[in-house]
Amino acid sequence: MRQFTLIAGAFGIGLTIWMLGRFGLRDILWLIAAGGWSIPAVIIFHASQVCASAQAWRILAQTGRHPLGFMDFFALRCAREGINNLLPVAQVGGEVITTRLLARRDGLGIRRAAASTICDLTIELLSQVTFTLIGLGVLFCLVRRSHVTDELMESALAAFGLGAVFFGSQYLGAVSVVEKLLVRIAAHLGWDGVEDIRGLHHEILGLYRTHENSLRAGALQLLGWSLGTFEVFLILDAMGHPLSLADSFVIESVGQAAKSAGFAVPGALGVSEGGYIIIGGLFGLSPQVGIALSLIKRLREIAWGLPSLLAWQVMEMRWIRPDPSTAKEIHLPGQP
Repeated sequence: MRQFTLIAGAFGIGLTIWMLGRFGLRDILWLIAAGGWSIPAVIIFHASQVCASAQAWRILAQTGRHPLGFMDFFALRCAREGINNLLPVAQVGGEVITTRLLARRDGLGIRRAAASTICDLTIELLSQVTFTLIGLGVLFCLVRRSHVTDELMESALAAFGLGAVFFGSQYLGAVSVVEKLLVRIAAHLGWDGVEDIRGLHHEILGLYRTHENSLRAGALQLLGWSLGTFEVFLILDAMGHPLSLADSFVIESVGQAAKSAGFAVPGALGVSEGGYIIIGGLFGLSPQVGIALSLIKRLREIAWGLPSLLAWQVMEMRWIRPDPSTAKEIHLPGQP
């Protein structure tokens, strides 16, 4: 796995360097400088997206329980994004780490924490696919059909199919199979704490069956994705290439889909930039503008990610589980 991450990372860095050389580093830096005032604006505005995503997770995690504070989930969501965006964890390590932190907080327990994170991740995926499909629907109303639009629609439909399979497999017992496998491996290796995940499958189904909360969480996630439209609108306007909100909506929906498709590459380096080049070209934007747009978004990720990584370390030290019997952790024999 480590070798694969290194290879994927090298590929992403190489692709990014090639793009910067191919399309002109000086021109791209000039566009970023021209859009300078938009950088603090999008950094501040991103708080609205984090709030929407944090509240969606909170709704799912607190079904049938006394709710934890919103700021707890805001901090967890920031840590989750920071880890996924800045560390070589294939954009899923943040979910694993914050699940463990959530299990510590107020004795929530590893089973409920894992179940809520899996449900949140699934609903986030389905909401993103919905966001992308809506964006492509708007695209067909704005530009003429071409082989590029056809390929984008085919990719989106394939992503929708994968999301539906991922969601359906949870109902059909895929989590139950993984749960039993983990328990058997733990018993063979002598791990402690794995018994706490027994019943994870039923916990997940219980969260989904609270339909009102699932729908509210999905609506909030879709809102969070949609708010990214204003980031694109502000950045392009600042760079001197203004587009309408409808155009910006399409660019954001396809650009985020491209980033998610490159999950295996740390930070989706190069993949995200390529997505913005392709979709931006349909609206008359040059490759340099597409790359500059992506890089300004990366500056926003860094501005949020670095403090979030620090907050993660603070949570590791301060969020001590109050009762070991309610929130055990998996550890190897001989570890403290």
